[in-house]
Amino acid sequence: MNIYADNAATTRMSRAAIDAMLPLMEETFGNPSSLYTIGQRAKTALEDARERVAACIGAQPWEILFTSGGSEADNQAIRSAAALGKKAGKCHIISDPIEHHAVLHTLQALEKEGFEITFLPVSPAGLVDPAALEAAIRPDTCLVTVMYANNEIGTIEPIRALGEICRAHGVLFHTDAVQAVGHLPIDVGTLPIDLLSASAHKFHGPKGVGFLYAKKGVRLTNLIEGGAQERGKRAGTENVPGIAGMAAALEEAVAGMPAHAAKLTALRDRLIRGLQAIPHAALNGDPTQRLPGNVNFCFEGIEGESLLLLLDDRGISASSGSACTSGALDPSHVLLAIGRPHDVAHGSLRLTLGENATEEEVDFIIQSVAEVVTYLRGFSPVWRDLCAGKTPFLL
Repeated sequence: MNIYADNAATTRMSRAAIDAMLPLMEETFGNPSSLYTIGQRAKTALEDARERVAACIGAQPWEILFTSGGSEADNQAIRSAAALGKKAGKCHIISDPIEHHAVLHTLQALEKEGFEITFLPVSPAGLVDPAALEAAIRPDTCLVTVMYANNEIGTIEPIRALGEICRAHGVLFHTDAVQAVGHLPIDVGTLPIDLLSASAHKFHGPKGVGFLYAKKGVRLTNLIEGGAQERGKRAGTENVPGIAGMAAALEEAVAGMPAHAAKLTALRDRLIRGLQAIPHAALNGDPTQRLPGNVNFCFEGIEGESLLLLLDDRGISASSGSACTSGALDPSHVLLAIGRPHDVAHGSLRLTLGENATEEEVDFIIQSVAEVVTYLRGFSPVWRDLCAGKTPFLL
């Protein structure tokens, strides 16, 4: 049995996305900046996709800027808000320690440029406390950036409450919604969000394309110079086939969201119950306020890398953290931030289910993880010391 359970890393492209892309690669392949007919047809396809993407999140078409993905969108959103703040004499930014590295590394770079960064602590479930945000905002705060849903532990943040606090204080609010768009209902027309980042390959679109929502009135800073594309805010010929594929995939994801969420939530909870039966295992993230298909566990006494390799031998594709750091030997910064000890964080497993998952697959995963964990603990000196009482159990 082959089971793909790493949909938080990337998803299989949908047939709708592929079908939308092919004509724009084979027939309407013109440059959308060209004045002749084939170029203008590509321009029409580009603007049609912009309208459709905007409609999916309750935005206006002119508030959508196409990017190469979520990381670029995060960078542009944060740097734009920072530039606006600096111009107004405000150089304080608030975030949290469980953000994606596209956010954290951008903040680290801004810190070297003279900005002061406050990282709010998160609860053991990974939640940012709105009261803590309220207390942290200062007269010189120019931006708050908190992700919509965590890419590792799946926790969904109280975005409306956080955004309302920012709006009340006149502070720009950005959310990295890469894991949420296409999986959770989002309406920026009613949510107090100023900037939002998304990536197509997280909702069955193509890789290498995403978008940034910037609320009307938020002036963006260019990351890429050299052309007048995207209203002069993002130079470079637009990836029209990829953008069209993203629009088709997002429309399909939004249309199927209620049914998919109900199915995945049931399968997610079935998987959580099965893995909780393994001794000295713990769920990471909020048990209910989490993405429908996300399951993240720590297993004491083992290494996550060994677990992944042995699961792969059984045909199960999973991860031990975010895809962007899957080659790193250090434990997840997210797990450390929610209070998991260093040794325990090393034994993590992230399983993210797709819409085609079945109960049979979930049961096979439960059985396989239980057997592999038992096998790995059988020759682990750390596990022997734990069982002998030489070191205390932490889970």
